[in-house]
Amino acid sequence: MTNVSNSILDSKTPADVVISVQPRKPVQDPTLGIAVNVNKTGTPKNRLVAVGDSITQGFQSGAIFNTQLSYPAIIAKELGWEQLRYPTYQSPTDGLPLNVERLAHDLEKKFGSNINPLEFVGVALYLRQYLDINENYWERGEGSLFPIQQGINHNLAVYGWDVRNTISRNADICIKTLKDHPAKDDYLRLIVENHNDRAAIRVLNSARNSNSVALSPVQAAAALGDEGTPETEGIETLIVIIGANNALGTILTFNVVWSDTGYDDMEINDKYTVWRPIHFKAELDELVAEVKKIRARHVIFGTVPHITIVPFARGVNQKVKPGSRYFPYYTLPWIEDKNFDPNKHPHLTQQEARAIDSAIDQYNDYITDAVRQARTEGRDWYLFEMAGLLDRLASRRYLQDPEAKPDWWDEMGGAYPLPAELQALNPVPDSRFLLSGPNGRTQGGLFSLDGIHPTTIGYGIIAQEVIKIMQLAGVKFYQPDGQTERPGDIRVNFQSLIKLDSLISHPPQNLLSLKDIIGGLDKNFNILSNMLKSNY
Repeated sequence: MTNVSNSILDSKTPADVVISVQPRKPVQDPTLGIAVNVNKTGTPKNRLVAVGDSITQGFQSGAIFNTQLSYPAIIAKELGWEQLRYPTYQSPTDGLPLNVERLAHDLEKKFGSNINPLEFVGVALYLRQYLDINENYWERGEGSLFPIQQGINHNLAVYGWDVRNTISRNADICIKTLKDHPAKDDYLRLIVENHNDRAAIRVLNSARNSNSVALSPVQAAAALGDEGTPETEGIETLIVIIGANNALGTILTFNVVWSDTGYDDMEINDKYTVWRPIHFKAELDELVAEVKKIRARHVIFGTVPHITIVPFARGVNQKVKPGSRYFPYYTLPWIEDKNFDPNKHPHLTQQEARAIDSAIDQYNDYITDAVRQARTEGRDWYLFEMAGLLDRLASRRYLQDPEAKPDWWDEMGGAYPLPAELQALNPVPDSRFLLSGPNGRTQGGLFSLDGIHPTTIGYGIIAQEVIKIMQLAGVKFYQPDGQTERPGDIRVNFQSLIKLDSLISHPPQNLLSLKDIIGGLDKNFNILSNMLKSNY
């Protein structure tokens, strides 16, 4: 560890975690200053393939449902490439495991925009019936069947998966899990059992070799890469953004359990909520070796966001001191400062939050080193600074406390400049927990209603930054006809995304009261907490 004050150290933090006072400086040059000559013979059959977790799959508001609006899908549209394959999750309640936005709208229709706390019992009964419909659809109804699909998906991301899952887990493993643990119609259990495996099967069931052997996401990407010719790669751009779930369990459970023996064993490693840097590097090294086997012309590796930035983990009791980037405690977003009790409520301490962020900084140094090494070998790999992007959007950490801004803040250009179309919105979207009332959205807008995943316009920002890297790599973008090349800098159509983003164009009007209702329901029934924990 660096020489830092004992006041910011957590005694349970492993020795290989280097505690940092300043957050890691984002990398500005995706090429890391290393030139690479690329043979660009022909146009690869698969213009875009993505491997990752919930961010890449398009998860939002507690569910996977808007897969047609994931950032890879947004990029494919700008490419003029309509062949992108991805799974779908239509259901009576719009998604898996639970679409909180759809629930908010349905509650609004049933109880109005101002939910009276006296209606708590009615809301609870309605929610029980609602969840029962959702559970039955996915466990015993049409959603329990897996559609027959031709061809491996191009979006191979699965929410909740970490580096090891991406290397090793496949559809047959998930199918076996469902067979070994058949769902029970339990009156008290209000979430879809094994929903992650159900979601993963829809992504990977068509990912099989010529002998019908199931493939993991990275193996499936390799199979798509092999669809090329001797002169032309099978994949033009491969995006790999994975690793958030190697630390996200800490805020989903508000419990820090550092990885230990068996960190690379999928049968037992669910008990760990954050990977030690030495273990993450071992997993990453294996992933990088597999990605190097894939016939992709360009590879974009993303860094891991600091998970304490997302509004689901709400900082309470004011900051430790002016200029600090940490609050004394982090807890559930519906627990107000005046009600928070560290002896009663789930939480992380500021020392634990700093240790987690410091470990993620090391993860990102390892990812950067992997890209650097690949480029020195002549591979056209690029670094996408997702961590730096989200740091520059962090409202409560930096934007509302100028003294907390890191030394590199001005050098990086300060706060991330939102596209003009988003700056024109009132209020301007920010990274706080999204709230709205009878007159519309009152705050937030970049994160969806689960407080962890982006809204559609948030995914648009990610798409825009990846597109910049793709253009740097020389990728050509076309009109919808797929033939007419688009000149100049490619800009995501944010006006279109605003209309498609229902949380921006038509947010539920009951979120101010719904936040209190959800908090009350969660306090009594642990509905949302249990659902989010089971995502991990």
